[in-house]
Amino acid sequence: MSPDKPNILLITTDQQRFDTAGPAAPSFMRMPHFDHLCREGILFSSAYADCAICVPSRVSIMTGKYVFTHGMPDNGLTSRIMGREGTLPTLLRELGYQTAAIGKMHFGPQRVRHGFDEMILPEDYYRLMHRLGLDVPQPMHHGLGQNELYAGMATVTESLTLTSWTAEQCVEYIRERRDPTLPFFIWCSFGKPHPPLDPPEPYYSMYRNCAIPEPVFGDWCEGDRCPEAFRRWQEIQCYDLVPPEIIREGRAAYYGLITQIDYNIGRVFSALQDMDLFNDTLILYTSDHGEYLGDHHAGSKVFFHEPSAHIPFVLRLPQSWKDRCHGATVSSPVTLADVLPTLVAAAGGTPPADVDGQDLTALARGQLANPRRYLEAMAGAFDEPWYLAATDGRWKYIW
Repeated sequence: MSPDKPNILLITTDQQRFDTAGPAAPSFMRMPHFDHLCREGILFSSAYADCAICVPSRVSIMTGKYVFTHGMPDNGLTSRIMGREGTLPTLLRELGYQTAAIGKMHFGPQRVRHGFDEMILPEDYYRLMHRLGLDVPQPMHHGLGQNELYAGMATVTESLTLTSWTAEQCVEYIRERRDPTLPFFIWCSFGKPHPPLDPPEPYYSMYRNCAIPEPVFGDWCEGDRCPEAFRRWQEIQCYDLVPPEIIREGRAAYYGLITQIDYNIGRVFSALQDMDLFNDTLILYTSDHGEYLGDHHAGSKVFFHEPSAHIPFVLRLPQSWKDRCHGATVSSPVTLADVLPTLVAAAGGTPPADVDGQDLTALARGQLANPRRYLEAMAGAFDEPWYLAATDGRWKYIW
């Protein structure tokens, strides 16, 4: 493959905190493949979702624009504000790439492609599981909800989980389904560690006896000092009443889900290695937002606190490139709008003039004339936001 048209693998997780991967993670965390990317790539230690909600973050990835620009500060139908023109897969296809979206996209309505040549979605997984019939247990038949902090065990074996299936679809695409004469762009999108917190064995038990970090409680998050909007969020699912021992079990399960993803990423990396593609594939790993996990008596995400908005972000450039900045750490604030210009530039293109994001390869090399000094954030609605915020990566203001 031509070095100016590297294969591109974008890996995203759903609801993964920054302090569960790389140097910020607990010492007991097992993340060999993320750690490998850090050794070979560039770790961005101040990466934030400028709207810590699923759909707005994914629209930022697809458009290269901040939430203030793309206009979706809450979950909704992506087709209302985004079509095919100017999206990440469309721009890469115009540069000669074949494009595939594999895993959780959260586009709406279901099956809208927004420029992807091929889409393999969780709905395909659930339909397959249903077709397998009564001989196979069905996934998520435990009754746990989508934003609960209670831990449970997967109701299917590891090989039948959505995480394993997502990785397998990527492996099949790399080995069998792509056109070998064209460079590829794969968005490998895992739906975990988003609750329910239901890892299979061995991941369910992997961290139960470890020194799980205790939740963090700001001196502002209780009583009269707690902002009304945040107090309502605490009370939505009684996050403020969940017992400490339940939080601990939930955190152990959450870590297990992340390690399961990392081990399955190893299968994708092995497929690239077997096809002699790994060294010269550009790989970017990040998440759409974080998870409170009991911090500040809260769960889920949305607000611009560290557990909710601060995300893991690492970029591994092809080995054939000069000045790969491998093993580097960049502390400047970056965000999900940076994904599009970074990947388009890596593919030999010029990002559209109207994007808000910046090319992170150029940032790491010190080639940006005006690197971002701070990032603005919000969520809710433009006429009545739940909060407005800004950070320079060290200091933060939330209103």
